[in-house]
Amino acid sequence: MPSRRLPIAGVLFLGAFSAARVSFAQGTQQHPNPPPPPQQPPPAGSSDDTSRGSAVPRGASGATIVPPADPGQAPAPQAAPQVTPPKLVTDEGAQYPDAALKEGWTAPATVVLVLEIDTEGVVRKATVETPVGHGFDEAAVAAANKLRFEPAKRNGRAVAARIKHQYVFTPPPSRLVGRVAASASEAPIAGATVVVHAADGTEQSTQTAADGTWSIDKLPPGSYEVRVSAERFEPQSAVQEVKAGEEVSTITRLSRPAADKPVPAPEDEDVEEVTVKGVRPPREVTRRTLEQREMTRIPGTSGDALRSLQNLPGVARPPGLAGLLIVRGSSPNDTNIFIDGTLVPIVYHFGGLSSVVPSEMLQKIDFYPGNFSTQYGRVMGGIVDVGIRDPKKDRLHGMAQVDLIDARVMAEGPIGKTGWNFAIAGRRSYVDIWLKPVLESANAGVTTAPVYYDYQLMVSKDFGKNQNFRLMFLGSDDRLELLVKSPAATDPAIGGGIAAHNGFWRTQARYRNRISEDTDLKVMGAIGQDFADFTVGDVFFKLKTLPMTSRIELSQRLAKGVTANIGMDMLYTPYDVHVRAPPFPRPGEPPGGPGLSRPPRETVDSDALFRPGFYGEFELTPWRGGRIVPGVRLDYAKDTREWDIGPRVMARQDLTRGFPRTTLKGGVGIFYQPPQPQETNVVFGQKGLRSNRAYHYSFGVEQEITQQLEVSLEGYFKTLDRLVVPNNGNSGVGKAYGLETLIRYKPDSRFFGWLAYTLSRSTRQDTPSDLERLSPFSQTHILTVLGSYRLGRGWEFGARFRLVSGSMYTPNTYGFYDENAGVPLALLNYPPYTERMPMFHQLDIRVDKSWKFKDWQFSVYADIQNVYNHGNVEGLSYNYNYTNRTFATGLPFLPSLGMRGEF
Repeated sequence: MPSRRLPIAGVLFLGAFSAARVSFAQGTQQHPNPPPPPQQPPPAGSSDDTSRGSAVPRGASGATIVPPADPGQAPAPQAAPQVTPPKLVTDEGAQYPDAALKEGWTAPATVVLVLEIDTEGVVRKATVETPVGHGFDEAAVAAANKLRFEPAKRNGRAVAARIKHQYVFTPPPSRLVGRVAASASEAPIAGATVVVHAADGTEQSTQTAADGTWSIDKLPPGSYEVRVSAERFEPQSAVQEVKAGEEVSTITRLSRPAADKPVPAPEDEDVEEVTVKGVRPPREVTRRTLEQREMTRIPGTSGDALRSLQNLPGVARPPGLAGLLIVRGSSPNDTNIFIDGTLVPIVYHFGGLSSVVPSEMLQKIDFYPGNFSTQYGRVMGGIVDVGIRDPKKDRLHGMAQVDLIDARVMAEGPIGKTGWNFAIAGRRSYVDIWLKPVLESANAGVTTAPVYYDYQLMVSKDFGKNQNFRLMFLGSDDRLELLVKSPAATDPAIGGGIAAHNGFWRTQARYRNRISEDTDLKVMGAIGQDFADFTVGDVFFKLKTLPMTSRIELSQRLAKGVTANIGMDMLYTPYDVHVRAPPFPRPGEPPGGPGLSRPPRETVDSDALFRPGFYGEFELTPWRGGRIVPGVRLDYAKDTREWDIGPRVMARQDLTRGFPRTTLKGGVGIFYQPPQPQETNVVFGQKGLRSNRAYHYSFGVEQEITQQLEVSLEGYFKTLDRLVVPNNGNSGVGKAYGLETLIRYKPDSRFFGWLAYTLSRSTRQDTPSDLERLSPFSQTHILTVLGSYRLGRGWEFGARFRLVSGSMYTPNTYGFYDENAGVPLALLNYPPYTERMPMFHQLDIRVDKSWKFKDWQFSVYADIQNVYNHGNVEGLSYNYNYTNRTFATGLPFLPSLGMRGEF
């Protein structure tokens, strides 16, 4: 209590309990001040009574002596003190406690406080009269300590007071947001009707915007049925549980109508965000796509979206840190990577630590492990098509992120009121800043300074509802310099400097126009540069290319259930190459000395690749739930001077209508891949080569178990022929086959995860009469189990476990001393790749914590790889004469910490 005391009779706590003000949390109203208490004379015998005879009355300073009253005269009545209770001036309100939200509290809560207020109007103490718990008491006290009053007054003078004060907490409103898209193409559906039906029978409705998004605010917590309908689509409904103060996001995919109803043309395949749920592809047997949350929260990837591809069925684990995509037993060169339809040479920076496009700019990642549409060609493995989203249009947004590997920044938003929008981003690694000093201080035999960059800039504009134009510039640059202090005794050429520099840039223009309900047009053109420079001693490889690519596709609905897609895919690439290197040995040929010490050959060449492609296909829906896509692709290669004709057909059939869906799928096709430029080079290559060829066969089933859980099972078989073999023409043959299983829990408000298992085998023969051997990229077992769970209050925890067959390698049976070279040499087994390294297994975990503020958000994460520090074998090391060998292990326990801010 304040040190200054008040007379009991004057105030009776200043009428505190009758004058208490009521303050509601979350902006509820205040009660008005009550009238002052009635003036009453003090009771007889109170401390204000004067004594008989002369006296100095108790009261304010400046009292005077009053002569004693006549004993026979009655005392004059004294006026009651004038009392004014405290008046509230400042009240910031109380925040609804996070603890109550976490516990699922949905009822209002009232907290009554007793406040002690000093003569300055400051709350000196706040006491809870009756505790409520769940964090409400603490929230009320914290808010009360910030209150400011006009102090209570007695006869116009400020005095201390005690009053009651009440906070009424009501749960903060919740929010439902969503997006509606066509299930066949992921195109946004504008104008769809969304009705949110509450358990008490009340409803709220809205319509989707041009990008398919919708939102309904100020919902009380509870269970809601979300009903979505749109013209020419079958309606869908789902139940969403909404907790207090929570924003729940949902994606609804509407199916096309039955075959006996008019079927419009397929929607434009451009989407506004990363697609989610293993959706039904319109033109491929299998297309696997990932949602933004999945891509950026998978443990062991440091939040890098493109690295998440390595967790899908059919994708083998590359050895070490190599940034390679190995799809269904094919060579990494057998898979093409596109950014919005433009071919790029790489998808990962050095070592696969990071991808060349930041996750924040991704719209979608489409991964086709085989039997892909005729719109893609020139490869016989798989296709990765990375979609870049358009910039945000509402306001300026920004992001900055830093971890132990690299740092990145991004900004996007509208350009004034011009209708144009922009996005700009950049990233730089700084491993070179801390790794090089560490190696030098440890006196390591190798010092290294790797560094990489990537950058992106785009502008876009919508011309009406159906037209969009976008101009984009992006690129990547990787540099690595090694200083080998102690050259290897078996290959003295490996010493001194080792340098690598590679990268690319592209300028791309894209135009899309939904001309009518029946006609779509897509046009894309790009020009850029690829460069690669690798030097080891006096051996080097220098390459510069100027790729020019274009794509044009017209989709036209011809009749009910019949749509034609006709397109052109053009590639023209002038190049300059300068190579000095040992020649490729013939199959089974013993080494002619240390690899880099053999007599080198050198070539300087300037030429151009010209590879036009044309394709056509029909999308047929001849009966309910069925889709058949026959097509043919025609490709020409200037270096082989041949036309390759690849017919393909894919089919899907829904066995059930609505939920739960059961779908059969299958496909067969012929795929060609022209030789690599080095394989047709006049010095290092061969004349008269033809395109490699592959026959793809696949069959599978997809089954929905619940709204979130689905299972897919797919078997594939590939036969390969006309494979290019060094110094032996197109004599190679091979095959690859396997079974892929994916059990996937699609993201809800809390959890996502999947189990992916691939059982596969890939073999090769240099000639049909040779013994069959495993290919270097054959991995029998590939198991990935991962999941991530939102714990609440901004916390999220995830884990990933991988179990993979070891990589193939060619053993050295023994060594011999080469008197000409003066060093011991290994004698490699033939055929190669006859032994396998031990099985790889590793556990990774990730923990995220985020804080949301009014206008921005901050988060930190810890991504820990190889939690139990298993020494996975990544290679072999031999002694000087190859009589003993030891395993070389990969990365140990490796934590990575990062932080991120965005607005």
